[in-house]
Amino acid sequence: METNQYGLKRSKKDNDILMKYVLIAVSSLTVLIISLIIIFTLVNSGTAIANINLWDFFFGESWKPSSGEYGALSLILGTLLVTLGAMVFAVPVGLAAAIYISEIAPSKFRNIMKPICEVLSGIPSVVYGFFGLMVILPFLRDLFPDQLLFGSSWLAGSLVLGIMALPTVISVSEDAIHAVPRSYREASRAMGATRWETIIKVIVPAAISGISSAIILGVGRAIGETMAVMMVTGNTPMIPDPLWNIFSIVSTLTGTIASQLPESVAGSVSQSALFLLGVVLMVMVLIINVCSRYIVKNAKRKTGDYDPKSSLAYKLFGREQLIPRNEDGFITKNKGKIMQIGAYVLIFVFVYMMGTLFTGDGMSIVAGIIVAAAVFAGSKMYSKVNSTTVDKMANGMMICVMGFVILLLAIIVGYIVVKGLPAISWEFLTAGPTNGGRSGGIYPAIIGTLELIVGTALIAFPIGILTGVYLSEYSKDTRFTRIIREAIDLLNGTPSIVFGMFGSVLLVTSLGLGFSMIGGWITLAFMILPVIIRTTEEALRSVPQDLREASRAMGASKWRTIYKVVIPAAMGGIVTGAILSIGRAAGETAPIMLTAAVLFQPALASSIFDSVMALPLHLYHLAMDMPGTTELQYGTACVLMLVVLVFFIAASLIRSHYNKKVRW
Repeated sequence: METNQYGLKRSKKDNDILMKYVLIAVSSLTVLIISLIIIFTLVNSGTAIANINLWDFFFGESWKPSSGEYGALSLILGTLLVTLGAMVFAVPVGLAAAIYISEIAPSKFRNIMKPICEVLSGIPSVVYGFFGLMVILPFLRDLFPDQLLFGSSWLAGSLVLGIMALPTVISVSEDAIHAVPRSYREASRAMGATRWETIIKVIVPAAISGISSAIILGVGRAIGETMAVMMVTGNTPMIPDPLWNIFSIVSTLTGTIASQLPESVAGSVSQSALFLLGVVLMVMVLIINVCSRYIVKNAKRKTGDYDPKSSLAYKLFGREQLIPRNEDGFITKNKGKIMQIGAYVLIFVFVYMMGTLFTGDGMSIVAGIIVAAAVFAGSKMYSKVNSTTVDKMANGMMICVMGFVILLLAIIVGYIVVKGLPAISWEFLTAGPTNGGRSGGIYPAIIGTLELIVGTALIAFPIGILTGVYLSEYSKDTRFTRIIREAIDLLNGTPSIVFGMFGSVLLVTSLGLGFSMIGGWITLAFMILPVIIRTTEEALRSVPQDLREASRAMGASKWRTIYKVVIPAAMGGIVTGAILSIGRAAGETAPIMLTAAVLFQPALASSIFDSVMALPLHLYHLAMDMPGTTELQYGTACVLMLVVLVFFIAASLIRSHYNKKVRW
């Protein structure tokens, strides 16, 4: 029994029950948040649904709200095309880097190279956009002077998004490959296979579920990106002609929402149409989540840990196999040949399409045939090369790819630092902006960014950590728990611009907060909650069950065991997740530009209901709207990048420190 401040007795069991209900209540907030986001987005798109022909909306090619034209096809296609181009770059490079880190690199280098790759994810998206604006666009213009008529292009957007998606593909793929049991490798090598044959024929197929999830997560990362795309694609709604014209300017769903929502009239058809674009964006994310779940189920089916009667096909048609057995057997039997033929056809089509951008159809067809034939001949020659030579060649290629990733990181960080450091001075860091931001310092933007970080942490940390505790220590596989996990997944996949739209409607307009610091706190806190929840849950689950049982055997209650034993043991993972989430919040632009941050405010905020300046929005404003401020742009980009990277470096050091202390 325990005695409270009033002298009344309360049993340990009562305390456990009370804390369980508190944790359930806190965890339910995730369901409330995603429900409010969905409801507010749908409700605010109602005017557009009532006034716009949906067929014209989805298949119309012209998006001109000022003329009453709301054809979103160009925006949807722009989003898909830029994402496709990003994955063409990120998937092969990311997978090769993941293979090198997990299977080829010496073990002592693995813990160094993976954090180096993860630094790419710590660079704010607006800094990527700035790098694309200052480096990638001029490079492409020099490389393709006759094709890049507008400077900005779909190609530039895909390259920037591909670089941004790289750390996701590398990290998740490497985890999946590294998790393949060592016995698989030993069995393959014992049968005479080389290391490369083991990787390609055993390890990668065994990890295909995790690799597929990495690709899907990378797609989600690219679809939801806003600021970087706006800065390099031209942000002009048009359908490329021809459709595969990678040099054409395009506009994406996120870019259109971010550029037009701040200027739209509340309650107008134009604003409602932008919310309808947000609905389309959320549906895309939902489809990605469904695909990810299907891949996981398919992996379980292969391992036998799957009930066929739970599949949608069985529920609808009474059988798991929709394809007749004889056809399925034919496809399975000839799968290799079908894939080979499909690969050659894809190579021909790709070369033909790219060729038409430089020359006529006839020459493009000839080029496609030559390249496809060369690949076919090369594959035949490759099959005759001895396995030892192939192993050496493959290792060399993986080393080159890994070197390219590290070089890419060095170029981005080095370029911003080298160009930005000369612009940084004590006056630059401590003075306010003047002349509308065209001169002076960035002190209000630095303080505003730090204020947003602190307020976001105060809101998000308690909710996220307590929810992670509930899911790890109290929850069972019930419908309620599945709903919470589904809500967390939806929150995690929701693009940042949708959080900004939600905050703009609920906090800025409906609650009358206006552009305010507290509005930014709440919006950013909602956005980073999934990261904190997941990292907390994973950290707690990594604590051995023996510690819990030993504590309970000594008479401690369940809750006392959790906060006295389990949480301290998992503190490294919890702190790491919290720091990473705050680092992400510090670099976000889209949510704060719709809820909290303004372009120019020389004085500091005097209360939580005042607006603030922030480094990400200030950099975007300088780069896009203020020519002649190049030195200020580089200085602001350098400061912002260094602020965010400090969080990621701190997270890596803390993770390394706690990993050394772990004894299980």
